[in-house]
Amino acid sequence: MASFTQSRLLPRSFSSLAWSNLAAQSAEQLSLAAAPLIAVLALGAGPGEVGMLAAMQTLPFLLLSLPLGVLADRLPRRRLMLWSEGLRLSSLLAMLLALLCSALTIGWLAVLGFVGAVGTVGFSVAAPGLVSSLVAREALASANARLELARSAAFAAGPAVAGALVASADASAAFVLAAILSAAAIGLLLRLAGPAASSVSTPRRHPLREVAEGALFVWRDTLLRPIMITGVIFNLSWFALQAAYVPYAIRTLGLGAGAVGATLALYGAGMIVGALATARVVAWLPLGRAIQVGPIAGVFAAASLAATLVLPSTWLAALCFFLLGAGPMIWTITTTTLRQSMTPDGLLGRVSSVFLTANAGARPIGAALGGLVGAGWGESACLLAALVGFILQAMVILGSPVASLRGLPAAATS
Repeated sequence: MASFTQSRLLPRSFSSLAWSNLAAQSAEQLSLAAAPLIAVLALGAGPGEVGMLAAMQTLPFLLLSLPLGVLADRLPRRRLMLWSEGLRLSSLLAMLLALLCSALTIGWLAVLGFVGAVGTVGFSVAAPGLVSSLVAREALASANARLELARSAAFAAGPAVAGALVASADASAAFVLAAILSAAAIGLLLRLAGPAASSVSTPRRHPLREVAEGALFVWRDTLLRPIMITGVIFNLSWFALQAAYVPYAIRTLGLGAGAVGATLALYGAGMIVGALATARVVAWLPLGRAIQVGPIAGVFAAASLAATLVLPSTWLAALCFFLLGAGPMIWTITTTTLRQSMTPDGLLGRVSSVFLTANAGARPIGAALGGLVGAGWGESACLLAALVGFILQAMVILGSPVASLRGLPAAATS
């Protein structure tokens, strides 16, 4: 059985990808956080306009993940990532130019946010395949942990840096920094040495047939199917919980804005801890059990927040968000490694896009369900409904063949 944690096998070429990923993730989080701040502070946007802006920034994940997954299996993956990051950089420069010329409107902010998010999707669906082409199978977990640690750091620091720049400097400063980071990501990708394309020559067919091939591969596989179903239920429950948390924390727990922000910040801290802890977890546990850590942590997280219904406590709320960051980060790293290991190279882009589409599609539905339950029966009912969802997703993965995995299965063949 191959080791799951051999970081020493990471090649030098991977370092360029890792640093590029950090720069790209940081640029994304800065721009995502800065856009609504500028919309409100500089353009006078209200809740409806901010909601529309957020929707436009997430819509490409639903609309374009699958077609971009097809491209990721047809084109050299580094090339697709370069084009995608170039698209994000172009959107950032256009926002900056419009802001400096006093021509930026909510409509333009939304359109350019959509364009930048298209770049994020392209980068995301191509990255797993590029990682597997650069890194030995035995070192995939270490590679994924490094990439996810970068994402966690960007997620934790991006909003704080964007807020500080918008508050203390010219509003354009956040876009300037994001553009610099995006350009750095492109430069680092250009330095990347080693194979940058699929090693399998995939026959060209109608795009819909290629999308269907990726979806059927996931659905027919006894390991990937329960992982996808678990992820969908997790995201439904997680976003339902998020929809209720802020009003619940303020109205029921009596937390102020600062305390609410502090509890939410622990989500990012948990992500960092989870990324750092994954190597130890997979060394202590069989792979199947390590994968289950995330869903089980979700149950404990939702239960800790539900417990505040009878024992109001800021610490329990904080524990909820810390666990929701740490546990699912271990899940992301281990399941991504499993997916890369068992998926034929010529299918990796499409399989990655299926997971991205499923998870992204569940999020707005979960938020809408949370809003409906909260509006009809109150935030307390929403928290309990989310707890039921978290229990269900844990039951799916605990009862699946994933539980029996001792290590990575046999390498995929095309």
